[in-house]
Amino acid sequence: MKGFLLSTLLLSFLAVAPVAAQEGTQRAGEKASRLTIGGYGEAVFTRNFYSDKYLRYTDAQRYKDDDSHGRFDLPHVVLWLGYDFGHGWSLGTEIEFEHGGTESAVEIEEEEAGEYEAEVERGGEVALEQFWINKEWLGGRVNLKMGHLVVPVGATNMYHLPTEFFTNYRPEGESTIMPCTWHETGVSLWGEIGKWRYEVMMLPGLDSDRFGRQNWIAGGAGSPYEFKIANSYAGAFRVDNFSVKGLRLSLSGYIGNSFKNTLSVTENAKYKDVKGTVMIGAFDFCYETKNFVVRGNFDYGHLSDSELITKYNMSMRNDSPSPKQAVGSDAIAVGVEAGYDIFSLANSKKMNGKKLHLFGRYEYYDSMFKTEGSIMDAEWCGRQRVAVGVNYRPLKSIVLKGEYSIGLLGKAYNNEPAISFGIAYFSLFK
Repeated sequence: MKGFLLSTLLLSFLAVAPVAAQEGTQRAGEKASRLTIGGYGEAVFTRNFYSDKYLRYTDAQRYKDDDSHGRFDLPHVVLWLGYDFGHGWSLGTEIEFEHGGTESAVEIEEEEAGEYEAEVERGGEVALEQFWINKEWLGGRVNLKMGHLVVPVGATNMYHLPTEFFTNYRPEGESTIMPCTWHETGVSLWGEIGKWRYEVMMLPGLDSDRFGRQNWIAGGAGSPYEFKIANSYAGAFRVDNFSVKGLRLSLSGYIGNSFKNTLSVTENAKYKDVKGTVMIGAFDFCYETKNFVVRGNFDYGHLSDSELITKYNMSMRNDSPSPKQAVGSDAIAVGVEAGYDIFSLANSKKMNGKKLHLFGRYEYYDSMFKTEGSIMDAEWCGRQRVAVGVNYRPLKSIVLKGEYSIGLLGKAYNNEPAISFGIAYFSLFK
């Protein structure tokens, strides 16, 4: 156990942007470091002015006047470590602690006959989000990356640093209907040619056992086992264009089967032809000038055989890893945010690089945008969200965030207003 923890901590010293310098390219007498260390992190306080009862959607009137509740959170704390081996070979690793990681302990209960008792002291997750080897050819025009990689579908998966969005938490729509950050073991062919960046990835398919109404296919990316089942395979792609100064236009997508990509494969003839094909198409953009930043995304996904998948999941054992929920055939997420740096109105020398963005964000998303057959639509899964706030950057690597947001649900439910404050950073230390 100690050896495992030491290995994990060593890997954690974090993961990595590619190192530009290659072996043999330095001038005589220069010795650029091949090691890259960096990371990012977020700390957030939130006060939610709505009920936190789990039945608030099934009996909204009962919980309409519940007290507010507050939370402190560490959404993501990430460490990066990269190394340039030379000759076009490089390494990247990333370990992520979500919501503070996990803490557990074994205690002897003095009042229970000295029994040993395991206790969980803190929830959260620890994940090795990236671990890859990259081989570069033709000055970066062609690269082959192999290992555990981020799946580049949608804006948030590709640009998930806390300095790349205004809100305290990652954009809610994309991080609801898709895995976020989505990471899988696979192979990626990518490169940069002129004003274009391309990427094509082969990866294991999702597991439909863990699809559900609130998060659509998001739960199917992980694995409750010590390995990732790969009875089915999938493909993903992304293309970015930077032809216009300050503007990025991006198109990405995913396709793969998800049914029977599990240990609990059924032999029931009723499910013989079920494939559970997941198809996702996404468009996103970012336009940034000296004063303005505007970002947006549109994501649409379809799941075939959603009715039969729902029936199969509902029939699984109670101790299975499935949430045993209905799942929609289609999901959607649309979002746009804009910010204006009011410090740009002042003398730039006096501001010394400081920025103060006033921002607004609008989102619409629905994890059950369409349903199939007898599947009932959970209307509370579709909502709009509006957020307004401020981002203050005393330094390029540090941002303090404050926002007011409200989730706007259908008339049968209660809206969900909240305020939140946070601090975040992103930096390469070496």
